[in-house]
Amino acid sequence: MGSTKTEEFTIKDNKIAKYAKALAHPARVAILQLLIKKQACICGDIVDELPLSQSTVSQHLKELKEAGLIKGDIDGVKICYCIDEKEWETAKSYLDALFTSYTTNKTKCC
Repeated sequence: MGSTKTEEFTIKDNKIAKYAKALAHPARVAILQLLIKKQACICGDIVDELPLSQSTVSQHLKELKEAGLIKGDIDGVKICYCIDEKEWETAKSYLDALFTSYTTNKTKCC
C-alpha cells in the first residue's frame, strides 16, 4: 500500500480534505442537516429519521466525529450528538476561503 503523503501538504489543506471526506456521503449530510435543524443533542432520533440501520448510522456518526464536525456526550447508555460549534466555524472558514478564492475567469478555459 502506498503512502498518502499528507504530510507534504499544509495543515489547512489536510483539514479541508478531512471536512470534504466527512461531507462526501449523503447520509452524513442528512445527519448534519438533522442536527442543525434540531439545534440540540439527539440520540436515537437519528436512526428514526433516516432510512438506515443503527450500525450504518453509527458508522456515519463516527466519520463525522473523527472529522470534528460533531461531538457526542454520553447520557446513560446512549451517546447524544450535536454540532461541534468551534470546529464547525473552522470548517466554514476554510471551505468559504477555498470557494471564494476563485473568481470568474473572463477567458475561456479548455
